[in-house]
Amino acid sequence: MKLLPTLLIAAASLAAAPVLADGTAASAAAAAPIVVSGMVADDASKAALLARLRAVYGAERVVDQLAVGRVSAPSNWNEHVARLIGPNLKLVTRGQLQIDGTSVSLRGDVASEAQKQQIASELALNLDPSYTVNNGLRVAVSEQGMLDAALADRIIEFESGKAALTDSGKNILDQMSVALLRLKDKKVEVIGHTDNAGSRAGNLSLSQARAEAVKAYVAGRGVNPEMVSVSGEGPDRPVADNRTPEGRARNRRIEFKVVQ
Repeated sequence: MKLLPTLLIAAASLAAAPVLADGTAASAAAAAPIVVSGMVADDASKAALLARLRAVYGAERVVDQLAVGRVSAPSNWNEHVARLIGPNLKLVTRGQLQIDGTSVSLRGDVASEAQKQQIASELALNLDPSYTVNNGLRVAVSEQGMLDAALADRIIEFESGKAALTDSGKNILDQMSVALLRLKDKKVEVIGHTDNAGSRAGNLSLSQARAEAVKAYVAGRGVNPEMVSVSGEGPDRPVADNRTPEGRARNRRIEFKVVQ
């Protein structure tokens, strides 16, 4: 059985930088790392993919976690992948592009239905019929911005290796509860994430338990639990380099997403 090359590009924001109401760019988001992981067939393929990512996003943002291994790439795979990494990806926030051989999946938020269709059309044009595309893009709603502002890129902390909230984590959730109550009839997904220390199975279980703990806490602050769903993604969606203590700390996070 042939092993196929894989590629995962993930970030808090695939966008170059959101534009604020006054027309200025939000520089903090622009500095968000673009983490690329997976396995390709050879060093030349790895170099070409990294060069393409650095050309689109800037060398300082790209975090290389790509491995080279014994995989068999489909015909012209490198060229197809390079065409997928295009300027339109900068329209996606909280994005993830995953490529497994000839299977392509794109997730994240865009500003409008027109942007969603524009990106989907470009994906289709850049691939031959042997590729399948799962367009998981969602149109962002204004309520998402309110939640993002309330969280303010802070980390909701737990006791090490546990789903027990620290006092600092509870303080942040007190503020998040106020924002969640303002959403009224909007459903929200609470997503738990971990770093890659330990087993994947253990991290998936821990991230799920932490998301459940967040739901229980905000429910205790008056948020309707029926409007909150939870999921745990373990180490699968890093937003920073797991090889550094700072990166691992950023990856141990809770994410709030408005569900349309």
